[in-house]
Amino acid sequence: DRGPVSAGPGPKVAIIVPARNEEDSIEQALHRLLALDYDNYQVIAINDRSTDRTGEIMDRVAAHSHEHLKIVHIAELPPGWMGKAHAMWTAANQTDADWLLFTDADVMFRPDCVRRAITYAETERADHVVLLPRVIMKRPGEKMMVGFFQLLFVFGHRPWKCADPKARDHMGVGAFNLVRRTAYETVGTYERLRFEVVDDMKLGKVIKEAGFRQRVVLGNLIEIRWAHGARGVVNNLTKNFFAVMSFQAWRAIGGSIAVAILNLMPFFGVLFAPGWTRIGYGFAFASMFGLYAGIWRRDEISPWYFFLHPVSTILFIYTILRSMCVTLWNGGVEWRGTFYPLRDLRRGLV
Repeated sequence: DRGPVSAGPGPKVAIIVPARNEEDSIEQALHRLLALDYDNYQVIAINDRSTDRTGEIMDRVAAHSHEHLKIVHIAELPPGWMGKAHAMWTAANQTDADWLLFTDADVMFRPDCVRRAITYAETERADHVVLLPRVIMKRPGEKMMVGFFQLLFVFGHRPWKCADPKARDHMGVGAFNLVRRTAYETVGTYERLRFEVVDDMKLGKVIKEAGFRQRVVLGNLIEIRWAHGARGVVNNLTKNFFAVMSFQAWRAIGGSIAVAILNLMPFFGVLFAPGWTRIGYGFAFASMFGLYAGIWRRDEISPWYFFLHPVSTILFIYTILRSMCVTLWNGGVEWRGTFYPLRDLRRGLV
C-alpha cells in the first residue's frame, strides 16, 4: 500500500517462469502476467523439455502479445543440473534486469502485485522479498492437509525472524522469490543451486547467509492451486521432504518422532493426563485451536479442521517416511520424468 519510490519508471523486473508439462495452467498464468500494471518488466517463460502442449501454448501467447514476453525452449538438460534450476539459470542469463522474480507456471498474479512488491522492496532496501501465496483449496482433504502444513511451515521456519540479520532463519518460496540482481550474482546465481531439490528455500538460505536483507510478506496478491486432494499433497511432498532432511535417514526418523510428540500429545493429554497436568495439555490444545482460527481468517480453512489435526499428523509422518523410503529404494528422486541419482543430490546440497 505504499506510494511509488519515485515518479519515474520503476526498476526493470524480469519475471522468470519455468514450465514443464504445464499445459493446463500456463496460458492463464501468462495472460495474468501480461496484464500487470507495472511499467518496466519482462516475462521470460521457459519451456523446459515439455512433452505436452506447453511450448505450443507459449508460442501462441507470444505471437499475440507484445514485447513484454520472451519464450525460451530448452531441448536437453545438461549433466549435473536439476531441470528447474537449469531453466531459472538460463533465463536469468538472458536479461539485464535490476530485479529477478522467480515464480512457478501455475501461480496467478493480481495486476498490482509486482508494483506493490517492488515499491515495498525499494522502500525497505531489501535484497530478497518473499511473498507467501494464497492457496486455493476446493476439497476437504486439501484443507485438512494444507492447514496442517502451514502450521509446520510457519513454526519450522519462523518467517517473522527472517528480517533479523542475527537470526539464522531464512525463507524462500517457489511462487514468489523477488531477488535484487546484485545479490543473486554475489551468492553464485542458480549455478550454486544446480542440484538442489528445494531450490526455492535454498536460494533464501544463501542470500541470508551472505548478509543480504530479506523480507517475508503476506497479501492476497498471488494465488495457487497447490494440490488436488489429500493424496495430491502427499505426492507433492514426497519429492521434497527427504531433501529437506538433507537426505539423512536419522533426520527423517527423528523429525517424524518430533512431529508426533508435538502434535499428538495435546490431544492425548487432554483425554488421559492425570491431575493438574491435564490443564497444561488443555492450554496447548486451546492454543492449537487458536492457530487454526488464525489460518481461517486468511485462507478460509474452517477452524473445525483442528479436530482432524491428529489425522493430518499421521498423514504427514507417513509422507516423511514415504519420501525417505521411496528415495532410498529408488536410489534417487524422479520428478517430471527425469531421474536424479541420490549420490548427486547429496553432493549438490547447500
